[in-house]
Amino acid sequence: MTALIVSDLHLDGARPEIARQFGAFLEERAQGAQALYVLGDLFEAWIGDDDPDPHKRAVIGALRRLADSGVALYFMHGNRDFLLGERFCREAGGTLLTDPTIATYAGRQVLLSHGDALCTDDAPYQRLRALVRDPNWQAQFLSLSVAQRERLAGEARAGSKAHTAGQLPMLMDVNADAVARVFRDAGVDTLVHGHTHRPAVHALEVDGRPRTRIVTGDWYTQGSVLEWDANGLRLEALPRA
Repeated sequence: MTALIVSDLHLDGARPEIARQFGAFLEERAQGAQALYVLGDLFEAWIGDDDPDPHKRAVIGALRRLADSGVALYFMHGNRDFLLGERFCREAGGTLLTDPTIATYAGRQVLLSHGDALCTDDAPYQRLRALVRDPNWQAQFLSLSVAQRERLAGEARAGSKAHTAGQLPMLMDVNADAVARVFRDAGVDTLVHGHTHRPAVHALEVDGRPRTRIVTGDWYTQGSVLEWDANGLRLEALPRA
């Protein structure tokens, strides 16, 4: 049996080609898998579980069909969809994981994370991350009307693009000390995360012990999936037809 790991799809009505590829992935590649893990940023923006966007509702329906076929679904918050909640999980048929979390499959333990908490060199982003994950902030935001939340989400995306454009690339990548710290805390040899949109397999050493950090890619121009079975973990690009 196989577990599949993806992240950073950034699904949005403005990018129907990603939704089509992901829909085909759910109907074909994911069928028969034991589990599918989505490590954050499934959506470009998520304003709350009452989000009425028909494109997002279609994705939820596709996920539910996969869950009903017997595939276990697991979701993790990203920096774009940190408001995914219990209603979403109930409708999609999945379970929300804490970030980070240790998953065990095929006799191997792997630490899973979205990855944004590891980018500690980007201090302004880390301050924003702490703010929007505060329960009081979230309750206040969710009390607004759908229209108000959509407007604020649009402004936030514009601000994020401006911030990203003005940052040095190295500041938006993971910090080596932060990576070492999570390896020590978790006591595992493998870390899988997304967020940076830099798919790769990194071999490193922490405290004299070999470790592996695997980064799943975004789906902007092609898909990206990590396949995990008894033979190990393999990162694969999925060219778009």
